[in-house]
Amino acid sequence: MGMTMTQKILAKKAGLDRVEAGQLIEANLDLVLGNDITSPVAIDVMKGFKKKGVFDKEKIALVMDHFVPNRDIKSAENCKCCREFARDHEITNFFDTGNMGIEHALLPESGLTVAGDCIIGADSHTCTYGALGAFSTGVGSTDMAAGMATGKAWFKVPGAIKFNLTGKSSEWVSGKDVILHIIGMIGVDGALYRSMEFTGDGLKNLSMDDRFTIANMAIEAGGKNGIFPVDELTKEYLEKHSSRPYEIYEADPDAVYDEEYTIDLSKLKSTVAFPHLPSNTKTVDEIGEKIRIDQAVIGSCTNGRISDLRAAAKLMKGKKVADNVRCIVIPGTQKIYLEALKEGLIETFIEAGAAVSTPTCGPCLGGHMGILAAGERCISTTNRNFVGRMGHVDSEVYLASPAVAAYSAVCGYIAAP
Repeated sequence: MGMTMTQKILAKKAGLDRVEAGQLIEANLDLVLGNDITSPVAIDVMKGFKKKGVFDKEKIALVMDHFVPNRDIKSAENCKCCREFARDHEITNFFDTGNMGIEHALLPESGLTVAGDCIIGADSHTCTYGALGAFSTGVGSTDMAAGMATGKAWFKVPGAIKFNLTGKSSEWVSGKDVILHIIGMIGVDGALYRSMEFTGDGLKNLSMDDRFTIANMAIEAGGKNGIFPVDELTKEYLEKHSSRPYEIYEADPDAVYDEEYTIDLSKLKSTVAFPHLPSNTKTVDEIGEKIRIDQAVIGSCTNGRISDLRAAAKLMKGKKVADNVRCIVIPGTQKIYLEALKEGLIETFIEAGAAVSTPTCGPCLGGHMGILAAGERCISTTNRNFVGRMGHVDSEVYLASPAVAAYSAVCGYIAAP
């Protein structure tokens, strides 16, 4: 009986010849991640450990991104806690205002995540790095604390679901539409504690940014992680962004999958997740009525990369954001912001009447920079649309691709190009 990609990585990191679904293992970690919300909790937990210090100052990343620039005194104190910890323990990879980015866009760009890695992060969307052929998953702050101290973590080896992607999508259908379609198909618990493993000849038609988006939202289907095979596009990305050696794992031909799905990308349409679950999906042409919006957000760890901004700018060029609509654009990292500036994308957004922000998670979690009032509707390229996610409990969040969000901002209601 063969192993999946995820199982092979976990076996290697646990020092075992093989593992099986349901098996409990202790694995060595290549990276432990925390942010300005979760890290202070982990740091406080570490104070109770007999072992003092961190296992490897090079293998911890602390990213100040959720309430940065600091929203209030509480967020300022949280960041101060992280700054002092990073200084005291000489943490190499500490990212703060001015040299930071949204964590799951920043770490791959910085070369800190590569194929074959085993990564935990005290943020649920740590599963993003599966796009590079790594095993990465979100954990709680207590597990983060243990990981920072020991360099190890306990896992129950997940079973797996195979998604065979074929064909090529149309121009304005992107990775966001792919993952929203999948979540709508299997539900928010359809992959509960299982690895979502993507394969098929359609992968060659997905950009790295598409893959990051798809892996990022594996957790929204309940997945333990999402993972892609390492192909030439992945290798090109890794060699451009990182000097670290990487290891390629391939699923065995007789690997066991709990379920298998085949998805023809050419048949997918622009998709929107309606309130209040990512699984409550409709294609735009199924909506029928005009659903007017008050706000559009283009950014986040899901869709704040350069290709996302290019798609949005292409649709907003020479147009204006509709009356009574606020449009907020948030580049995922400083590097992406600078690239968008050089390409004239920022100028396009500002001329269209949009606000452009420094990198921050702010609006996604209802933190700052885009809070919704009662009765307001937002179309957003973020990853969650739970009740009260972006503000008032009586507000509504609709999840969509950058193309749909930008086009809707101009139209004033949810629409697709």
